[in-house]
Amino acid sequence: MFDLTDVKFVKRVVVGSDNPNQMSSEAQIEDARKLLNRCLTDTPKGCIIGIEKCFNVLQLGEHQVVMQWLCYHVGFPRKPVWLAEG
Repeated sequence: MFDLTDVKFVKRVVVGSDNPNQMSSEAQIEDARKLLNRCLTDTPKGCIIGIEKCFNVLQLGEHQVVMQWLCYHVGFPRKPVWLAEG
């Protein structure tokens, strides 16, 4: 059983393109997915405590583009040693 009072560290993981001036490549999106999966399976095991579902509609010339991304907030009982600062 996961209890929010046990959360001492939260990692924010963005999956998708959240900046219209710098679109994420498929490799960057896959890296974010791998990080999220590691957060949920490695020791110490994290738990998703929140999800932001975001989108942005852009007008590029005659074309309308929809950017969307998910931001996962993963809570840990302590900061994982394997997690790089950033």
